Amino acid sequence: MSHESRHNQDQYPVRLRKEQLWLRANLIQAIRAFFIDRQYLEVETPSLIAAPAPESHIDSIEAGNLYLQSSPELLMKQLVAAGYNKIFQICRCFRKNERGRLHLPEFTMLEWYHAGIDYKALMEECEDLLFTLAKALGKEQKIHYQGQTIDLERPWERISVRQAFARYSSITPEKAITEDCFDQIMVTMIEPHMGITKPTFLYDYPAPLGSLARLKPGENDLAERFELYMAGIELANGFSELVDPEEQEKRFKKDREERTRSGKINYPMPEKFLLALKDMPDTAGIALGVDRLIMILGNRGLIDDVVCFTPDELQENSRS
Repeated sequence: MSHESRHNQDQYPVRLRKEQLWLRANLIQAIRAFFIDRQYLEVETPSLIAAPAPESHIDSIEAGNLYLQSSPELLMKQLVAAGYNKIFQICRCFRKNERGRLHLPEFTMLEWYHAGIDYKALMEECEDLLFTLAKALGKEQKIHYQGQTIDLERPWERISVRQAFARYSSITPEKAITEDCFDQIMVTMIEPHMGITKPTFLYDYPAPLGSLARLKPGENDLAERFELYMAGIELANGFSELVDPEEQEKRFKKDREERTRSGKINYPMPEKFLLALKDMPDTAGIALGVDRLIMILGNRGLIDDVVCFTPDELQENSRS
């Protein structure tokens, strides 16, 4: 390779991503076609919001006296409460201090809500979506990713959090929460086994880990929440929505107390969202990471390879 060619690749790394950027564009068009065909309304909610959900593990980016959205969740639920029963959105989201092989501080999210269904029906809709997208992009039923073969033929694997901890760790989920090591066990012991030969739905999370999810009838120690995995990578987080404003406010207050204990910034209470909840019907909703899905469909091991520019590439060289 000539010195000039190497220089051009160093200066314009986006040139090396042409195949992935075409895949990205085609994927986003296929996502829209899927939801439009199912009579979903595409919506656009503001990126600047007054009050994000006060979740203890997600930090929002301040923008003056507002915040860049970490998710469009609260505003989209307000639309559902106003009578929009099937909505979807593809948007940019922002989270402070998120950077790694699978993480960017600015990323693309697909989020959708469907009134009148629960988390189990939403799992089936996920299967329909990914199967349809793979077909639209000319992919075979079996996806090859980093030396693994993932079969999209249904049914996909479904395993509860309790079953996963019993199978892959030496501790219960409840004890892991008490000892503050749940996330560590998930990352090191559970996730590497998820979605290896088939996509996997990990479902029924302990109630304390479903801050916006409905509790499971008859099993109030569990939340009707699931995460979708492929090749050990978390792709989506969905649940049957909590629609009780009083219970939701209690959970938000608990999350705010946890943020205070951790020395984190506390956000304003999202009062308008809580007021809207009283009009919200039973609904299931989900957020899916578009960049990670492109990684898997494009057989790329690094999230940097599927975006036009990384945060590092946007840094200007200092000049004296």
